[in-house]
Amino acid sequence: MEISIGIFIFTINQNLFMSSTSFKPTLGLADATMIVAGSMIGSGIFIVSADITRNVGSAGWLIAVWIITGIMTLIAALSYGELSAMFPKAGGQYVYLKEAYNPLVGFLYGWSFFAVIQTGTIAAVGVAFSKFLAYLVPELGNTYLLHDFGFIKIYSGQLVAIFIIVLLTYVNSRGVKEGKFIQTIFTTAKLLALIGLIVFGFVLVKDSHWAENWKTGFTAVQDFGKKNATGALLPTTWIGIGGSALMGAIAAAMVGSIFSSDAWNNVTFIAGEMKNPKRNIGLSLFFGTLIVTAIYVAANLMYLNVLSLNDIAFAKDDRVAVAAANKIFPDFGTTLIAVLIMVSTFGCNNGLILAGARVYYTMAQDGLFFKKAGTLNKNGVPQWALWAQCVVAAILCLSGKYGDLLDMISFVVVIFYILTIIGIFILRKKMPNIERPYKAFGYPVLPVIYILMGSVFCVLLAIYKPQYTWPGLVIVLIGIPLYYIAVANNKKAS
Repeated sequence: MEISIGIFIFTINQNLFMSSTSFKPTLGLADATMIVAGSMIGSGIFIVSADITRNVGSAGWLIAVWIITGIMTLIAALSYGELSAMFPKAGGQYVYLKEAYNPLVGFLYGWSFFAVIQTGTIAAVGVAFSKFLAYLVPELGNTYLLHDFGFIKIYSGQLVAIFIIVLLTYVNSRGVKEGKFIQTIFTTAKLLALIGLIVFGFVLVKDSHWAENWKTGFTAVQDFGKKNATGALLPTTWIGIGGSALMGAIAAAMVGSIFSSDAWNNVTFIAGEMKNPKRNIGLSLFFGTLIVTAIYVAANLMYLNVLSLNDIAFAKDDRVAVAAANKIFPDFGTTLIAVLIMVSTFGCNNGLILAGARVYYTMAQDGLFFKKAGTLNKNGVPQWALWAQCVVAAILCLSGKYGDLLDMISFVVVIFYILTIIGIFILRKKMPNIERPYKAFGYPVLPVIYILMGSVFCVLLAIYKPQYTWPGLVIVLIGIPLYYIAVANNKKAS
């Protein structure tokens, strides 16, 4: 009898322990697809087409930049499917790099992820939310100064961004189900709203610029958008750009489209909470990236129908979607887009916050991050890691430098993607007998295509936009001494 009671108590304690220290697989394929799509669609699609158009100067190349980015994203997503099936556990890309190369390479990615890639994106998306909230309540915008401390200025928009980040961090600390609910609702809402905007852009607009814009084809403008002494735009002359100048323009333009299409890999970080991760992560990567790529291209085709090329390139504050909506819905276009972007950025940040903390959790389990980040709360989520991420993102909101950091890190993000996909080739030789429920589609051709495209992008960016490259590398390299400090501390502790 005593033995039976003891076994019963032990079983209860073990179940309680496991419930608080292990991830709960509660996310299905639809949930994962919503996380992929929701994390990708933030504020970029509503803004960056202006900068892309200024760089490439024609309708053809505007669409081509989005298609090239979409192809790269789809190839990468299809390739990651193999890795996610091989290592279906929390941490995603950090785990893949560690297994393919060594712990140092994995740590450098994780460090960059914590220092700016994820936290900087969270900050940028949060500030974008406040920027468009200011349309409805100007006092909550990024130009409304609250206090000047000398060394730092505090704007109300920054505090709004921090509030949103704190709110979503709290919600996600309550459990993955709460985060999943918000993600599904907000992602569905913004997908339907974007599709509606695209359709209305072709159906309701009175003056179409379609034929006029497509006369530019794949040529680029000379002195595009320059103004004369009276402030009027000068007549433009379209000329062909050849060779390296065109390639450099495309590479510079793709900084915006790649930023807008990034974060698709966030679903790999939450593999520990996925039902049947070996199947569902790969499928969600494909479906999510395909949906978003199609919407992005369609949105830019809508811009070309609604606005002149000049209006796209020089939309006020680069807010192309606002300019388009005001043409489609003259009475309430600005308000409509403001609400849509608020919904979009809110849902985007929820996905980023939910997924990011799982990387720090796995790093901590490996002894390469703060020890407390490697623990789960009673709801089965890495609460300490969530709040650490929140603090860094909030600091970046206050610094006002998150935008610069994101530009600098775009180069490094693509390098890590390239290294990860090269890792598929390495792991096929290094671990030939490991189970591969899914194999990279089009292997080896498609992964090689991505490696070549990504490498060309990085080389051209290094040549034509060095300010986007070397600072990002510096951030990554700072991680080298930090890694050896962490290793030394582990040795001392053991």
